[in-house]
Amino acid sequence: MILVVGGTSFLGRSLLTQLKDHSYPLRVLLEPAAQSPFLPSGLSFEAALSSLQDERGIRAAMIGVDTVLHVGGPRLGAAPDDSSEAYGRGVEVLVDKAREAGVRRIIYVSQLGADRASAYPLLQANARAEEAIQNSGLDYTILRSSVLYGEGDTFTSGLAQTIAASPLFFFLPGDGKTTLQPLWVDDLATCVLWSLDIEETIGSIYSVGGPEYFTLEEITQMIMLQAAMLRIIVKTRPPYLRFGARVMQLLLPRPPVNVHWIDYLAVSRTTDLNTLPRVFGLAPSRMEDRLAYLRGRNWGWVFLRNQFRKGR
Repeated sequence: MILVVGGTSFLGRSLLTQLKDHSYPLRVLLEPAAQSPFLPSGLSFEAALSSLQDERGIRAAMIGVDTVLHVGGPRLGAAPDDSSEAYGRGVEVLVDKAREAGVRRIIYVSQLGADRASAYPLLQANARAEEAIQNSGLDYTILRSSVLYGEGDTFTSGLAQTIAASPLFFFLPGDGKTTLQPLWVDDLATCVLWSLDIEETIGSIYSVGGPEYFTLEEITQMIMLQAAMLRIIVKTRPPYLRFGARVMQLLLPRPPVNVHWIDYLAVSRTTDLNTLPRVFGLAPSRMEDRLAYLRGRNWGWVFLRNQFRKGR
């Protein structure tokens, strides 16, 4: 039995879609909520309702489980830093109960830059989770991912909404030279799935990213071109944009960017280009070939609709 934690996340939905074609017995951990969970259709699975802080609920979710796939958690565009501490504690509870239940293996998706000494609480939380997993005594594989993109993401879609809401000018953080290595979400989901069958990945931590390096300015221009929204790029000091992001968080129910988003994009985040081909035998997708979802949409309307929709 496989337990998927974070099945309603951006990566989790892609992973569950791929699991449709496999015969693994599947259970998905769902946090109690007033709204129905956002999950792929046509998927058969057991549901376990529990928050990660509920030790009794997690213990029940682990019954009969052999492998845990943890693909949720704080990522780019995630909300406020006050969620970071709870996230770290939740992973520790999960690992503890997995060990008690005799779980054999855990595959965990972290982020490039995860570090206890990081200035960013969400990256500290990822590092805390990694340490709990490494010290658990369980077989583990940890994938530190670069920024993810794809339909329904927070990265390219957030940028597209921000561009649409910015008449004439678009304010870019810093000098625009921050270098990123965007990874298509389905490629990362494939690596998580293939890790189940590649024994050499046990006990290893891999930093993974897409096949190309881009500056933030190049990515912004690519999104403008795909979404047919041309703006004059104005390079702006990050403190000013952080102030603007804070104001946006106060005024809007669902701002397309937040302070963590600005902070994340202030630092280059790249890794070896050859990890996916070398370890997984996977040639990752080129970003320009996977941005069709940006075309033909009124991103200004998407921005407005998000502010008035109910639920998450």
